[in-house]
Amino acid sequence: MKDKLVLPLGSLIPFNICVNQYINRYQFIALSQRNKLKKFADILRFSNVYENFNPLSPLLQNGDVIDIDMKGKWNAEHFKKDAKICLELACGRGEYSVALAERYPKTHFIGLDIKGARIWQGAKKAIESKFDNVAFVRARIENIPSFFAKNEVSEMWITFPDPFLRDSKENRRLTSHNFLDRYLPFLRPDNVLHLKTDSPELYEFTLESLGAFEKATIIKHFDDIYSLPELPHPDLEFKTYYEKMHLANSKTIKYVQFHLDVD
Repeated sequence: MKDKLVLPLGSLIPFNICVNQYINRYQFIALSQRNKLKKFADILRFSNVYENFNPLSPLLQNGDVIDIDMKGKWNAEHFKKDAKICLELACGRGEYSVALAERYPKTHFIGLDIKGARIWQGAKKAIESKFDNVAFVRARIENIPSFFAKNEVSEMWITFPDPFLRDSKENRRLTSHNFLDRYLPFLRPDNVLHLKTDSPELYEFTLESLGAFEKATIIKHFDDIYSLPELPHPDLEFKTYYEKMHLANSKTIKYVQFHLDVD
């Protein structure tokens, strides 16, 4: 069905203004779509971005190279040197991954998100800044065990993930047992994980989830990190685009640090 221009009853807005607003709206949508398609095309040329287009397959694509199995090979085949690997889940625009890569040049960072247009920003900045210790994976986080091998990952940051507030979507929360079980196969025994969120619901859920998960140990947690005399972890000072929005809306930022026992 074609879109129709509907004016409210009793409207005094001139018809030509309504038409212009209507046209401008769809021009904006078309422009946004073109920008998104351009970013997708750029990603195909970025050497630091891998994509998974088939949730049933562990294989990735990097530019024109397809069917790449990176599991257990990130240091050897992408970074070309051995180092600790840290993941950022729900990395969005990749601000945290890039900031961490700049602060710790001897550590390798990989940001994961399903939104390619967002990953584009972090990947582009990393290339422009010549940070060769950061990469990105565009894929569903549910498939994360397909991309990393036993003892391959030392640390993980979960930064402002979707809290999935409906009870019916509890298993989609990145600190649910559903996901904790998915992290175990590739974590090193000395692992540490971090959750940073503005959601009180996700914060409380995480504490309950970890408390009921036999292999989890909560190291520290705070429900308002900026009310403390000093930050409980130095890397909490990095602020993402979304965190700045949350702070502008007077939301408090919560933090949980935990460990998972690996067999």
